[in-house]
Amino acid sequence: MANVQYYDVILKPVVTEKSMSLMAEKKYTFLVHPEANKTMIKEAVEKMFEGTKVAHVNTLNIPGKTKRRGRTVGKTAKTKKAIVQLTEESKDIEIFAGL
Repeated sequence: MANVQYYDVILKPVVTEKSMSLMAEKKYTFLVHPEANKTMIKEAVEKMFEGTKVAHVNTLNIPGKTKRRGRTVGKTAKTKKAIVQLTEESKDIEIFAGL
């Protein structure tokens, strides 16, 4: 595996209706590096967002979709999603505060 630093692990937050409703339970959803594991994701969240303490991490591998344009067939990129559960005494993540 390539040398992935903690700032390379989290790519961007996922902003959907379902992820917004999970924020009430202190669950936050991120797109992460496809080679990142749960411990790397936990360390990255705790280092990037001060005052957060991660309880557990759930990950989902999303395969690429097959797309066609006429006779040409290709695939979109595969992605990985992580749902991060924070502890009760942990601070909220600030990037989701204004949404």
